[in-house]
Amino acid sequence: MPNVRDVDAAVFINAYAQHLKRSGKIEVPTWVDIVKTGAYKEQAPYDPDWFYIRAAALARHIYLRKAVGIGALTKLHGGAANRGYRPSHHSPASGSVQRKVVQGLEGINVLEKDPKGGRRISQDGMRDLDRIAVACLEAQREEEEEDEEEEEEEDEEDDE
Repeated sequence: MPNVRDVDAAVFINAYAQHLKRSGKIEVPTWVDIVKTGAYKEQAPYDPDWFYIRAAALARHIYLRKAVGIGALTKLHGGAANRGYRPSHHSPASGSVQRKVVQGLEGINVLEKDPKGGRRISQDGMRDLDRIAVACLEAQREEEEEDEEEEEEEDEEDDE
C-alpha cells in the first residue's frame, strides 16, 4: 500500500495543506498575517496560506521520523542569517511558530506527545496522511495517462 514516502514532497505538502484549509479544523492564530517566521527573516511570508503549508510540512516531517521536538523543527525551518559583510551563519526559525503549528496539529489528533519527549504521529494522523498520499499518486497517474494520450494523438497527426 502506498504511503507518504512514495509521493514527491512538494506535491504532498501542497495537497495536505489544501486539505487542512478545506477542513477548517486547525486553529490559526490571529497573528499569522504579521509575524516573521524567524529572527533572520526581513519580512513576513507573502503567501496567506503559509500556516497551512508549514503545518503540512511539519506533519510530513514527523511522519517520516519517530519523534521530533520543537528544537529540531526550528533547526529544520531555519536559514541563513544575513550578517552584513560577514559570512552568513545558520539561524533557527521561530520556536513560537513551530509550537503553535504543532499544537494545532495536536488539536485535530494528527500528532500526539511522545512519552520520551517531543511529538509523534498518531494512528489517526498516519491514516489521514496515507489517504492524502494515495490521492496524490492517483492524480499523478491520471496526469501521466492524459499526457500519453496527447502524445499518441500528436504522433497520429504527424503520420498523416
